[in-house]
Amino acid sequence: MYYAEWLWWYGATESAESRAAAKKAKQDYKADLYENELEEELVNSHRSVSDTPKLRNPVYVFNDTVLELRCGMFEAWRGLVTLLSVTVLIVISVGLYFTASDLWSLATRSASLWSTLFGMLIPAAGSAVFAFFYGKYGFRISRLELLTSRHLLIRFNRETRQVYLHRPKYCGGVVTLPWEGTIGESSSANATEASGIGTPLMLQWSPKNTGLPHMEMAFVGPQAQGSSELRNEWEFIRRFMEDGPDGLPKPHITSHFPWPWQAFTAQFEGVSRFFANASPAMQWGLILISPAFLALGTAHWLSLMLCWKPRWPKVIREAGLPGKPTPPLTTLADYPPDIQQRLLANADQWELKPGSRPEQKPRVSRRNNRNEAAPSAAAEMQDERR
Repeated sequence: MYYAEWLWWYGATESAESRAAAKKAKQDYKADLYENELEEELVNSHRSVSDTPKLRNPVYVFNDTVLELRCGMFEAWRGLVTLLSVTVLIVISVGLYFTASDLWSLATRSASLWSTLFGMLIPAAGSAVFAFFYGKYGFRISRLELLTSRHLLIRFNRETRQVYLHRPKYCGGVVTLPWEGTIGESSSANATEASGIGTPLMLQWSPKNTGLPHMEMAFVGPQAQGSSELRNEWEFIRRFMEDGPDGLPKPHITSHFPWPWQAFTAQFEGVSRFFANASPAMQWGLILISPAFLALGTAHWLSLMLCWKPRWPKVIREAGLPGKPTPPLTTLADYPPDIQQRLLANADQWELKPGSRPEQKPRVSRRNNRNEAAPSAAAEMQDERR
């Protein structure tokens, strides 16, 4: 599902009314970013962080020029929205079926008029209510994994030194970003192994490096089973862009066709190592809830079948080929006027604070101060008695 990406874009394009309500409720978000920290992260991201570069699936394109991977924060949980959407549609369909059945009874005069009308009122009203709220609020949620692009994609191009993100418009659309401004947030060499469990590789582009009024981000690949996997993956991407594909292990290329096992294997991303190290009670608990994983995997596959293969614009497909133009970097002018206004109105969320983050002074407990003051007061009383 594309919930994280949709929520991020919603925050960047939040309306003035919604922003004012968030401020009133003291829930307005503002990034706590400092210039020096961002510069250090950018420099560290382009240094070697692993001696064993390795990509995790799925990889869609790998050649001398292009590397293309899957994106998505909650791809492993895809299917939950489908289950809810199918449930609502079944309720509406059942109500419509009973309503149509009663209408047929009236047409054929096989039942009394008043009893049929009374029996038809409840399913007809229920279907109308469900259909109204689903059409107004629910369908946009269903679009997070139904009737949309089958996957979010990220493409790295060595020749143009650019990174391309392929997303639906409600998640930010297709953008072109500079490779030199890419920050690998989840690739720190100092990160503990446990901190990477269950998270994908996160990449960011700050407004300072893109010229856009908002932060861009992408969650690359499946959930990891440790920080070492994230470092290996980022090292593979870094070496591909800096040195080329020579010397890198050739990854397995995944088809865009929605095979069933692609949906079911996604449910176990980041879980296998946890299962192996879990207690017997926890292992039996996971086995007992395995039918839920089966239902989720089925819904995941259904969502893939009801989506279409993402297709890059021609200028991006041909980028890096001899004689073909280099795609221009995405600017504010590439968005519709209303989106431009909203992006500028929310630009203060991503403003960088100058300099470095001030050092926090260690807190001194009041209890310790009182304990220190008590012996001194007692000593003074003893001196007075003497």
